[in-house]
Amino acid sequence: MEIAIIAHDGKKAEMVQFLNEHKAQLLQKKVSLISTGTTGKKVKKAGFEVDRLLSGPLGGDAQIAARVAEGKCQMVLFFRDPLAKHPHEPDVLMLMRLCDVHDVPLATNPATAELLIKAI
Repeated sequence: MEIAIIAHDGKKAEMVQFLNEHKAQLLQKKVSLISTGTTGKKVKKAGFEVDRLLSGPLGGDAQIAARVAEGKCQMVLFFRDPLAKHPHEPDVLMLMRLCDVHDVPLATNPATAELLIKAI
C-alpha cells in the first residue's frame, strides 16, 4: 500500500511525531511512503524510508495528485495549516478533488489520520 504524506511547514513536526507513533503498524502492513520534498526530508531524517518528490510549491502536490489519479497511491495524509496562506493552494485543491474523484481516503489532520491508519 502506498501512502502519500504531506505537511505544511507549521505541521511537519506533527507529521513526524504521528509517523513515529504509528511506526510499528506502518512496518507491519508494509506501507511504502511517498512525500513532497521538504516533508520527506524531515521524515527521512527521523529514520523512515520515503520516496521524495518535488516540494509542494514546485509541483510535489501535483505529482502526488497524478499518482492518485493513476491508482498508484491508496491513501493521503495531508496535515494542512488552515490558518496560513499557501501559494500553491490550487494544487492542494486539485489533490483533494482527485482524492474525492478516485475515492482515495484523505486525512487533513492527525485525528482523521489516526482513524485511517487503524483501518489498514
